[in-house]
Amino acid sequence: MKRIPGAMSVALLGALLLACGSDAGPAPPPPPPCEQLCLDGIALRGLREGMKLIFNLTFQGKDVGTHDFTVPCPLGGTARISGEATSNAIQGTTEVKLEYVFDGCTQLERDDDADENYQLTVTGTVSQVGTIAVQPSSSTALGLRSDKVTITGTVYDPPRPYEVVDCPVVLSQNGNNLAGLLCGRQVGVNL
Repeated sequence: MKRIPGAMSVALLGALLLACGSDAGPAPPPPPPCEQLCLDGIALRGLREGMKLIFNLTFQGKDVGTHDFTVPCPLGGTARISGEATSNAIQGTTEVKLEYVFDGCTQLERDDDADENYQLTVTGTVSQVGTIAVQPSSSTALGLRSDKVTITGTVYDPPRPYEVVDCPVVLSQNGNNLAGLLCGRQVGVNL
């Protein structure tokens, strides 16, 4: 049996390592462009997910009825949620009539999908009325409204600056679809 000389075996090993390392495939394509409709949709996702988080931190697991809670937001600011929630265990739903008051409430979301990334600060009052589904056999049906809300920060990946100031919001959520008007612009996002 012949032996490979030392220098030759190092070169062969190096070539094998390079061949394995360079076959990682092509680089992933850049994310598609994100224009105003896309940017607004991500901001709405952030607003709605922020409301869901505040609800889950406060009302979730509490007795039905009227409550009033104030909690710190994940990255600063506060959120107050007040109103009434009643449960229907047979249908797997929670009926809500709530008001959220955001005061510099900041949160961050990072995801592999470019259009599910944001770091947003929300200030303003948003009302929420309707049905939140807690079982797959039911569907969420909500109305969201604000006379003026301010949303600032970044959305998308790579991050893009985002800002709406004292903006009216009128939205409806049907299942996972959230759509309506933000600053008078038609917007929508699939949650």
